Amino acid sequence: MYDGACLSDPVRLQRAVGELRVGVKRSGERTVLDDLRQAGCLKARFPRRVEPGWMDIVTLNTGGGVAAADRLDVAVAAGEGTQATVAAQAAERFYRALPQDAPSHVRTRLTLAAGAALEWLPQETILFDRSALDRRLEIDMAADARFLGVETLVFGRAAMGEAVRHAHLRDLIRIRRDGALLLHDTIRMDGAVDDLLHRAAIGQGARALATLVYVAPDAEAALDPVRQALQRAADGSGRAGGAPSSSWPAQAGGSGRGGGAPLASWPAQAGHSRLAVPIPAEGVDAGPAPGMTIGAGGLSVTDVPAWNDVPTDPRFAPGSAEAGASAWNGMLVARILGPDGAPVRRAVVAVLAALRPSRPLPRVWLC
Repeated sequence: MYDGACLSDPVRLQRAVGELRVGVKRSGERTVLDDLRQAGCLKARFPRRVEPGWMDIVTLNTGGGVAAADRLDVAVAAGEGTQATVAAQAAERFYRALPQDAPSHVRTRLTLAAGAALEWLPQETILFDRSALDRRLEIDMAADARFLGVETLVFGRAAMGEAVRHAHLRDLIRIRRDGALLLHDTIRMDGAVDDLLHRAAIGQGARALATLVYVAPDAEAALDPVRQALQRAADGSGRAGGAPSSSWPAQAGGSGRGGGAPLASWPAQAGHSRLAVPIPAEGVDAGPAPGMTIGAGGLSVTDVPAWNDVPTDPRFAPGSAEAGASAWNGMLVARILGPDGAPVRRAVVAVLAALRPSRPLPRVWLC
C-alpha cells in the first residue's frame, strides 16, 4: 500500500501571517488607544509617554524576520487632532526565497483624520541575497493633517560581508491628501540587483537608500534646514543645529504651488551630488515647477543649482552618504544613498532632528 504523499511533490513550508490594526483618538489633551487588533506574528506595544499629548506605538514581528510568501498587513488610523509616532522594535530582515516561492507580501495603510499628526518611523529593511519582497505603504490624509515618514532599504549587511547579487523588489509609497494623489514613488528591481545599483542613474554603487517624506503646510519652509542637516551629516559634524525648521506638531500657515506633485531624485553628473526635482503627477495640470520646463522633448531642468556643489566620489568614500531634497506643494521629499546602512542612518537621524527638534527619537531607535 502506497503513502498518499509523493516524494516528488514540492515541499510546502510553513508561512507566517500577521495582521495589526491600531486606532487612536483624542481624549482631552491626550491621544489614547481607540481600537486594537493583533493576530499572528504582528504585535503592538505602547511605551510610557515621553512627550505630553503624543502616543508612541511600537510594532513587533515575532516571526524573527520575513520569508518568502509571508503576509503582513498593518493599518493605523489617527483620529481627529491626534498625535502619534509608530516605530518598529528593530530592523526587519527579508530572507532568501527559493525560485518557486512567491514574494513576501507586506501592506501598510495609514489614515490621518483632520488635524492629525502621524509619524511612521520604522527602522531599516535589510534585504538578503535572492530575497523577494512586494511591499506597499499607502497614506490617506486630510487636507490639514501632518505626516512624517521614512523607509530605508539596506542591500546586505556590510559588517557581515553580505552582498545582494540577485533579488526581486517591488516597493511602493503612495500618498493621497484630501483624496488627491500627492506622491507615487515606486522602486522596482528584478534579477541582478547589484549590477543595477552600480548604474549611475540608479545607485552609483550605493548599497543602502532612504526615502523621507514630510507632508505639512510648512513643508517648503523646512527645506533649507533639512538640506543643512544633510550637509552636516555628510561632513560628519553630527546633529544638526540652528533654528527649528517646523512647528510640528503645531499648525502653521503655508501655501501650495499647484496640484499634487510627486518628487523624484534627478541623477546628477558623475562626481557631483544628486538634485531632487518635483515631477508633476500623471493627469495633474499643476504647471511646471520652478526651474523646470516641459516641452515636446520632455522634461528639462534649468537654473536649479544642486544644494551641495562639493564634488563627491561616485564610488562612495567609506562612511559617506549622498543626498538630495526638494519641496513643493506642501510636501518635502529627501533621498539618501550610501555604501552601507550606517551613513544613511546618520543622515536620516539628522533630518529627523531638524524636523522634530524638540522631541527625542523613539527609544527603540537607540537600542
